[in-house]
Amino acid sequence: MRSDLMKTGVEKSPHRSLMKAMGYTEEELQRPLIGVANAKNEIIPGHIHLDKISEAVKAGIRMAGGTPIEFGVIGVCDGIAMHHVGMKYSLASRELIADSIEVMAMAHPFDGLALIPNCDKIIPGMIMAALRLNIPALVISGGPMLAGRLQNRAIDLITVFEGVGAVKAGKMTEAELKEIEDAACPGCGSCAGMFTANSMNCLSEALGLALPGNGAIPAISAARYRLAKQGGRQIMELVRRQILPRQIATLTAFQNAMTVDMALGCSTNTVLHIPAMAHEAGIDLPLELFNTISERTPHICSLSPGGIYHLEDLHRAGGVPAVMARLWQAGLINGEPLTATGKTMAENLAGVIVLDDEIIRSLDHPYHTQGGIAILKGNLAPEGGVVKQSAVDPQMLVREGRARVFDSEEEAANAILGGAIHPGDVVIIRYEGPKGGPGMREMLTPTAAIAGMGLDKEVALLTDGRFSGGTRGAAIGHISPEAAAGGPIGLIQEGDAILIDIPGKTLTLKVDETELVRRRAQWKLPEPKIKHGYAYRYSRQVTSGSQGAVLQD
Repeated sequence: MRSDLMKTGVEKSPHRSLMKAMGYTEEELQRPLIGVANAKNEIIPGHIHLDKISEAVKAGIRMAGGTPIEFGVIGVCDGIAMHHVGMKYSLASRELIADSIEVMAMAHPFDGLALIPNCDKIIPGMIMAALRLNIPALVISGGPMLAGRLQNRAIDLITVFEGVGAVKAGKMTEAELKEIEDAACPGCGSCAGMFTANSMNCLSEALGLALPGNGAIPAISAARYRLAKQGGRQIMELVRRQILPRQIATLTAFQNAMTVDMALGCSTNTVLHIPAMAHEAGIDLPLELFNTISERTPHICSLSPGGIYHLEDLHRAGGVPAVMARLWQAGLINGEPLTATGKTMAENLAGVIVLDDEIIRSLDHPYHTQGGIAILKGNLAPEGGVVKQSAVDPQMLVREGRARVFDSEEEAANAILGGAIHPGDVVIIRYEGPKGGPGMREMLTPTAAIAGMGLDKEVALLTDGRFSGGTRGAAIGHISPEAAAGGPIGLIQEGDAILIDIPGKTLTLKVDETELVRRRAQWKLPEPKIKHGYAYRYSRQVTSGSQGAVLQD
């Protein structure tokens, strides 16, 4: 056993003594030791119940003859960190999560890892650690929140964010917003739509590193706790058979996950996290692959923010296995990759059926003929920009507008909420990329304000930052190179013409190249927004959003 490094032989007597100080018995120490990385905390609604999930996981490990050893993992609530300096630390926390699990699993050589995340950066951070360490590991999430209900309609966190814009536009009273605020998030779990957390939980299942059901079983369901116990038992099977993460997360498995991403209409943040996870597995995933897969994959599930359904509806329709079965039967995904069940993906999907053909549509009756995400390139984004095309109104798919330029999210949000943005404007938010932000903040406040004010069919937003999975409208992020790296987005001036062509996959700054050369010669890098601490160190080491915003080796 890997754990023999810290528990076997006369020279490890002091080590065993320390373990016995915590109450571990001789019998427990002789069993495989399973690290249980638990992201439970009291600041994220998706994590508030992970102590109970962890207890179920540990029960499963013990039932299967292992000894669970729990340790903590940090997490940032993107919703609570939104629209203030805290969001600069959200994406950056992904690297800390991966690094901290690596530290724990190397300092204390566990035989396997049970990974218990539930929200945005925590899920990819844990998967990155598993792929880096390449010891038996399994993702066991806490599950999605139920949608809120108000006046017989389903609502969620994005309803609240967009309500702020509606109040500012005089379309809603503060009392009405308070009603939404009180009802939108009814309890524990990752926020109810196909936002980043649920996107990553679903894709961990599609990648094969989580058990079927991981993505969509509601957090409050007894089935979630049964799945957690099953996961505890299964990590012991992975240890017994020495099935390793890199045997599961192959290039073909990543392509499967990207196909599911397109079919579900997942968050644009997957375009950061999938390449970052693949990087840890030694796999290169160029941005162009997203377009290749998107062009051949119909968008067959329309969940909030682009649609009316939520994760509980996806679960009722058969969950991720039903989506994958439909794609597999059409030859769009490969059934050969090994999965955490110990079986191939094809074996997992045999006999799986769709239970609701409106929530999970047939491939000949999709919501959109192409997948949920598109990568745009052009002289404004030579390395690419990302848009959730499934959440863009058709009349905004091709649009030319005038640039309204802001060098921070706060400046842009104040202008939007202050009524200074008008139909035909293209809001540019720059110096918010991985380096310039630093930390590549999500822009849910300005995009939700645009939607809430009724401008999402008339105003586009471009940024070298990123968007929440809850963003809808013509919001194009991850523009690379970012402004702080000398990218063309830093050369845009107020009133410049911007042409967005999402079907044509292009993003064009309609300014003569001679003029751009002149502007580039005059451009100067602004002073860093943060000059000390982790965020500063992160800004010095992080790569482009087009490379997954991973740290330089």
